[in-house]
Amino acid sequence: MSDWKKVFSIIWTGQLFSTLSSMVVGYSVIFWLSISSGSAEVLAYATIAAILPNLILGLFTGVYIDRWNRKRIMIISDMFIALCTLAIAIMFYQGNVSHMLIYVLLALRSAATAFHTPAMQASVPLLAPEDKLMRIAGVNNVIQSVSTIVSPALAALLITILELKWVLLFDVAGAIIACISLTMVHIPDPRREETGMRPNLLVEILEGMKEISGRRWLLWLFILEVVANFFIMPLAAMFPLMTLKHFMGSTYQMSLVEVAWGIGMLAGGALLGHNRLRNYKIVLINLMYMLMGITILICGLLSPSAFFYFVAVTAVSGIAMSVFSGTFTVVLQTNIGAGALGRVFSIYTSVTMMPSMIGLLATGFIADVIGIANAFVISGAAIFAVGVTAFLIRPLAVKAKEELCGAEDDSVLKAFVQKQ
Repeated sequence: MSDWKKVFSIIWTGQLFSTLSSMVVGYSVIFWLSISSGSAEVLAYATIAAILPNLILGLFTGVYIDRWNRKRIMIISDMFIALCTLAIAIMFYQGNVSHMLIYVLLALRSAATAFHTPAMQASVPLLAPEDKLMRIAGVNNVIQSVSTIVSPALAALLITILELKWVLLFDVAGAIIACISLTMVHIPDPRREETGMRPNLLVEILEGMKEISGRRWLLWLFILEVVANFFIMPLAAMFPLMTLKHFMGSTYQMSLVEVAWGIGMLAGGALLGHNRLRNYKIVLINLMYMLMGITILICGLLSPSAFFYFVAVTAVSGIAMSVFSGTFTVVLQTNIGAGALGRVFSIYTSVTMMPSMIGLLATGFIADVIGIANAFVISGAAIFAVGVTAFLIRPLAVKAKEELCGAEDDSVLKAFVQKQ
């Protein structure tokens, strides 16, 4: 086994435990909030708390990620997240549960994630050959998918046999395992000219933005991602209520939907391991927008008695999301210099998520006035339109045709793109 494979095997083992335990705890809290409140607004506020600090801090954390030791950043972030989860567990242990305090602790976890996630993403190109990045993205999505498949059912089981305060401790154990695995490997930092000066946040943020805006096709990818997230994020908060209210489901059925999503993500991660797909990144991203839009639209059109069709369509949507997210990550890793990747990934997280806050704040209004099913229909149509638009924008169309230029056996795909 080559050195880079050994390193990733150790990292992936730790991340599997960390991701699985975090998702089990996440679903446990979601199930508890869904059952105890039955409110779309409560779920929306919890989602905002889990995203907003990451969004705001993400504009600045990349500057330090590109300067500091990335392994140390990941270890400290993991431990801080574990401490926040421990604080939630203590609150439940004392029997003095406050939604507001849960929001605060979720926000603190999000702040640590603003450092951890881009540090991990920016480290990958320094650890593996470029032609292996799509496969690595696939394995990362497989880990995410396995966790998504197992964690909802495990969360539903655990909260029926254990009190939530004990379930929360699984996240603490997972973080400890992840930190131990990181101490066992060497993660190089990019070479950077030392000036002896303190980081100039504004200048270095602008440098990161120039890495994006300097390529018109990449700038358009970001813009379309922003538009798509505006419609996707409110749905993420409403999926549990879609099961509970539209399909008259139970906690078990909520977990079944999440398992289906995870199976789709797993299948998508396996597809990313195919060598030929790395040649068609822009085409894949655009097509996955369209597939995701169609599946979400279908979900909104299903009758309340068609729950198992909802589960099946959700699995297909998971495939689309897995292929899209993995491919987008590799596009950044292969087109941005290692010394700027931390800034670009943190800016990417912030800029693409910012408009989604508006949608999340309107979640209660959407659920009560527009209707959850109608929201799925409208959002699905909008996301599909983003995919179609991507094929019509000249810089992206040119980039897609460049990818297909050397294809010999992809005449159907080539013809589709050339018609746009």
